[in-house]
Amino acid sequence: MSSLKELCSGLPLDPLPSNRGRDPDVPHAPIRTPNLTADEERLALRNALRYFPPAHHATLAPEFAQELRQYGHIYMYRFCPTMRMRAHPIDQYPCRSRQAASIMLMIMNNLDPAVAQFPQELVTYGGNGQVFSNWAQFRLVMHYLSEMTEEQTLVMYSGHPMGLFPSLPSSPRAIITNGMVIPNYSSKEQYEKMFALGVSMYGQMTAGSYCYIGPQGIVHGTMLTVLNAGRRYLGSSDLRGRVFVTSGLGGMSGAQAKAAVIAGCIGVIAEVDEAPLRKRHEQGWLMEVTSNIEHCIKCIREAKNSKTALSLGYHGNIVDLWERLLLEYEKTGELLVHLGSDQTSLHNPFNGGYYPVQLSFRQANQLMVTDPSRFRTMVQESLRRHIMAINKLADAGMFFWDYGNAFLLEAQRAGADVQKVGGGATEFRYPSYVQHIMGDIFSLGFGPFRWVCTSGDPQDLAETDNIAATVLEEISANVSDRIGQQYNDNIRWIREAGKHKMVVGSQARILYSDQKGRVCIALAINQAIADGRVSAPVVISRDHHDVSGTDSPFRETSNVYDGSAFCADMAVQNFVGDAFRGATWVALHNGGGVGWGEVMNGGFGLLLDGSEEAAKRARLMLNWDVSNGVKMGRYCGKWSNYRQSIFALIRPCVLQVARRCWSGNSNAYDTIQRTMEENRQLRVTMPFPVQDEHVLDRALQG
Repeated sequence: MSSLKELCSGLPLDPLPSNRGRDPDVPHAPIRTPNLTADEERLALRNALRYFPPAHHATLAPEFAQELRQYGHIYMYRFCPTMRMRAHPIDQYPCRSRQAASIMLMIMNNLDPAVAQFPQELVTYGGNGQVFSNWAQFRLVMHYLSEMTEEQTLVMYSGHPMGLFPSLPSSPRAIITNGMVIPNYSSKEQYEKMFALGVSMYGQMTAGSYCYIGPQGIVHGTMLTVLNAGRRYLGSSDLRGRVFVTSGLGGMSGAQAKAAVIAGCIGVIAEVDEAPLRKRHEQGWLMEVTSNIEHCIKCIREAKNSKTALSLGYHGNIVDLWERLLLEYEKTGELLVHLGSDQTSLHNPFNGGYYPVQLSFRQANQLMVTDPSRFRTMVQESLRRHIMAINKLADAGMFFWDYGNAFLLEAQRAGADVQKVGGGATEFRYPSYVQHIMGDIFSLGFGPFRWVCTSGDPQDLAETDNIAATVLEEISANVSDRIGQQYNDNIRWIREAGKHKMVVGSQARILYSDQKGRVCIALAINQAIADGRVSAPVVISRDHHDVSGTDSPFRETSNVYDGSAFCADMAVQNFVGDAFRGATWVALHNGGGVGWGEVMNGGFGLLLDGSEEAAKRARLMLNWDVSNGVKMGRYCGKWSNYRQSIFALIRPCVLQVARRCWSGNSNAYDTIQRTMEENRQLRVTMPFPVQDEHVLDRALQG
């Protein structure tokens, strides 16, 4: 087993680690089908080899070529660490910067097998939400972070560490972009090709920004959604005896079972893959599991009649479940479902995000590789059946909403009956949960605020829970009834959070709060660190799914009706504004939730270490982070001189040359070499050229 020090020492080259291939004991990402030409395969292999000196190319080229053809991507399994990935206490990371150590902690938490969906493929959630594109990138990033000073910034291009660049102590320690593709080339087909080439990456929302905290992050949001759906559709906050039917128990969707029980209802969740179903049951998030649909119906009826809160996992296809519920209604006249939604990963419909009802799980995984065109046809046939059953149950009185996973968008593309007569471009027969439920909450400034206790000590988490609850209780005494209801929901949540054992991976927590609440909680936690009541620094962040972080016309901004729903200024302004107001790191992604090319989203991480500087950063940044979305406000501080200093130090021209250097331009290579000699703060990842073309020939012919 390797140590953290070894993990941060860079790429292990002397000797190379043994190639153990895929671990059969962990779940793996579906095989990708990028349909590369022979020339593109050669380019993908050349791109992967540039991370390694030519002396290793003859060894690595054949196995990289095999990975490309067998899995559709070069993951570099040989360089997957042997040590268990998890969030170690912050003081254990070898580093020169506490801020850098906080990023290292969050990266390892995102790749913890207890957290990550497909850890060996560096996928955190959503089927294709990558932390990095390959394991060489992971090792280089950890090395850079371990050596970074407070006057350097790590620049990340879609998983690739471009290098360390000179900056100010007040600048972010990392700037992350994922999938920044020219709009006309931002199709899903182009994405598959660019990812296979190793030049772009889909970071989802909090995977590629290193801020995912496990399904707890969505347990809370789902609980709020279900509670407010009950208030809107059923006229009551009391959901006892009410049945909520949905699908998905993988990454983000895995939270639904726990959220339903906390809300007090009966949650029935269908899942075709036994691995996540078993995982959620072992974690205690699912109370019961069955693969017998008749037994499933029996359990629903009994829990409904006794008004017993229940989380029931159905091992089978969600379409079968909807059709069986419809049959029960047609036979008996009894409507067994009150609320319905869906969390299949339809941002990725044809590569494992949605499994057609006509095929078994195993058959579907085979067909999506052997005959992608036929698989696509079957997915669309299944979606039409899916919608047909939902429509009939909705006509009978069930309330359905789209959960922002591109379900209705893909159903429409499949020809399903989801049109809204007279509706706009972002409207369907059923509303998105933002349009009818969470949009009003966002408009009040409430959104997902998170923190991670870097000590790894549950006592620190308990202390921060109490701090947050106390702060919210004090604020809620002087607010309107409408805002007070949201505060009360979150006070109830945070007071009971510890009882529900939702921590997976890092000692983390989430709640929804508005601007005032977020600032006050952050400052109170920072003071507790200074006083020693919290033993180590705390990282604060949020889901990108928030008030101002995301421009997503089919989800976060689907309730924007002035014609600007397809504009992305807000997310970009959020990313830039957080960067110069003190964030420890910032991220901007193409894609997230509803898919590549459909959304732009930005996020941040900020380290609270008990200092006055941390308090100042939190106050400045959090006020902007929320108000940018609520009122498109502008920060009025005097920052012009500060801005000029940053730009002078970062020297954008050097970054442009670094990109050309990595692409193989010899002039740029020489320029960067000279510049690094002149400035020791600059460290750029330099490419290794393929010196022997026969190495590529032999690898691709093998």
